[in-house]
Order: sequence, then structure tokens, then C-alpha cells
Amino acid sequence: MAGQFRSYVWDPLLILSQIVLMQTVYYGSLGLWLALVDALILGFSTPPGRLSMMSFVLNALTCALGLLYFIRRGKQCLDFTVTVHFFHLLGCWFYSSRFPSALTWWLVQVVCIALMAVIGEYLCMRTELKEIPLNSAPKSNV
Repeated sequence: MAGQFRSYVWDPLLILSQIVLMQTVYYGSLGLWLALVDALILGFSTPPGRLSMMSFVLNALTCALGLLYFIRRGKQCLDFTVTVHFFHLLGCWFYSSRFPSALTWWLVQVVCIALMAVIGEYLCMRTELKEIPLNSAPKSNV
């Protein structure tokens, strides 16, 4: 086992697969949160915009867990968070045939980027800072 602990080798296939996986986590959990929030709060006379904002914030928390389980590196959390939201911006732009210009849309996205990156980095750093067992063999009496 030569080499350094957690040495990083640039692997484009790994990075692309992680991007695709995080996009899947992002839209999969967003769809689940939208359906769950819509089903739970149906009938409380709240505007649909507030429900979708709440779903986006809950989705940021869920995607922070995705960063923990699939990315596992604290210093890459911001990169993957911005990449996910950049592709979301492109998707919204393509879907609506115009660039998003609503201030509330941008505020929700900035809040979600901040939540996802900070919480994801915190969770990843907690696991990175765990003690590393140096010897797994039983101790002998000398």
C-alpha cells in the first residue's frame, strides 16, 4: 500500500458519474419533497409558491446527505453544489425558453446553494476528522 493517505487522482469518469448521480439525487428528492409537501399541506390555503420554496429548502438538506454519501470530500462539496444548481439553471432556462429573472427564484437558489454546501461540507468534514485506526491486529503483551 504505497502512496499517500487520500491522495487525489483526477478521474474524469468518476467526476462525471458523481455529477450525474448528484443530479439524480437532486431531482429525485425534489420530486418526492414536492409530492409530500403537496399531499400534507393540501387544504391549508397556502400559495403554491410557498410550498415549492419549502420543498427546495428541504431538498437542499436532502442533497447535503447525498454529498455526504456519494462525494465524501468536504472540499468538493461547494463544487458539486454549484454544478447541480448550474445545471438546474440551464434546465429552467431551456424549459421556460427564457432566462430566470424573478428575484424570488434567485433568492431561493442562493439560499439552497448555501444550505447544501455548508451542511454537506460540515457532514463530510465530520467523517473526514474521525480517527484512523492504525493497527487492527490484537495487542500483544510484551
